[in-house]
Amino acid sequence: MNQYVTGAMIKRLRERRGLTQQQLAGKMTVSDKTVSKWETGRGYPDISLVEPLAAALGVSIIELFSGENVVNTNRSFNMRRIRLHVCPLCGNVILSTGEAIASCCGIVLPALEAEEEDEAHPLRFEQVEDEYYVTVDHDMTKTHYISFLMAVKDDGYEFKKLYPEGNAEARFKTSRTKWLYYYCNQHGLFKAAVR
Repeated sequence: MNQYVTGAMIKRLRERRGLTQQQLAGKMTVSDKTVSKWETGRGYPDISLVEPLAAALGVSIIELFSGENVVNTNRSFNMRRIRLHVCPLCGNVILSTGEAIASCCGIVLPALEAEEEDEAHPLRFEQVEDEYYVTVDHDMTKTHYISFLMAVKDDGYEFKKLYPEGNAEARFKTSRTKWLYYYCNQHGLFKAAVR
């Protein structure tokens, strides 16, 4: 996308709300000719108008910038549909329970695809009473480490943030745990089934 908001997106959102160009212009105190220019690509909204434009169209600023409508199709909640997003700048972890547009540090974050565990990132877990003791055999240096461990259950999750020079280990309740996820800051997201 060469510009920050596309005219096609503005038109699609305007029509979805049942607004004419004149009605949208009235909500924003601009002329209908200005709205027409935006929609035909002969001009773009000033950055100061982005927030009022998003409000008038009934969407978030992130949704407007992404050029995609976010539609909630996750009518029946299922933890298998979770999506994890990790910010490469600050390490913030965002969990969504379905499709979402996540943003951190000014960038849109893609949903991570979890790979099955591999030889370079072996996960071990053992049951100790009512908990799983989980470890990842991995260096924990300042530049290469496991950032978090997470137990995903059929009704929620448990999350353990890890730090460089610490241990890649955690304890999670066994009750309802189905998957274990872990994130290497160099190689991405991994998962293992609990059997």
